[in-house]
Amino acid sequence: MSSEQTGAPTASAVEAAPPSPWNLPNALTVLRILLVPVFVWLILRHGGDDAASRWWAWGVFAVAIITDRVDGDLARAKNLVTDFGKVADPIADKALTGAGFITLSMIGEIPWWITIVIIAREVGITLMRFWVIRHGVMPAGRGGKIKTFLQALAIGLFVLPLSTFPIEWLWRGAAWVVLVAALGVTIATGVDYVTKALKLRSTSERARMKRERKAAGGG
Repeated sequence: MSSEQTGAPTASAVEAAPPSPWNLPNALTVLRILLVPVFVWLILRHGGDDAASRWWAWGVFAVAIITDRVDGDLARAKNLVTDFGKVADPIADKALTGAGFITLSMIGEIPWWITIVIIAREVGITLMRFWVIRHGVMPAGRGGKIKTFLQALAIGLFVLPLSTFPIEWLWRGAAWVVLVAALGVTIATGVDYVTKALKLRSTSERARMKRERKAAGGG
């Protein structure tokens, strides 16, 4: 008896069914979001002067960064990419890095102007993506991945209680080198995204059709 006669779903229907949002990659994304307030509390504890709390904060941050890599790999490998994951994953990433820069500025580790530039870039590019979404999707490039890596590495270094390290100036110098590199790549990729967005708005199929309608109306 065929699946049509029994009423059972066909193999193609099963394959076409979207993955459930209740899956491990999404659970890891939610965990990363929940770790953000814990991370912030640990950094700010005792005004940022407690070495043990800073080490715990570093551990929480490391776990969150690892889940960022694992959930994406799992979702792609197991075909578990969902709409929830597409929205929640970048929110979790920006919440984690944004919280890192802001709290480190609050305890005087990173100048506020650097934090403001980085966060303004992240928010601006996110808004710009919505601005051009009708013309097409702007995928993340290699520069964006390098930017994310350098930002995470800079935060991780500055979260450590460097004042307790031997040869503190060497470790702090390394942290500043990474931070300056992260800032430079953040600005450079931001300019690149703006250039690509403007080009997309002027060369997309939607833009072409709009010009043709305008020309037809004017003729």
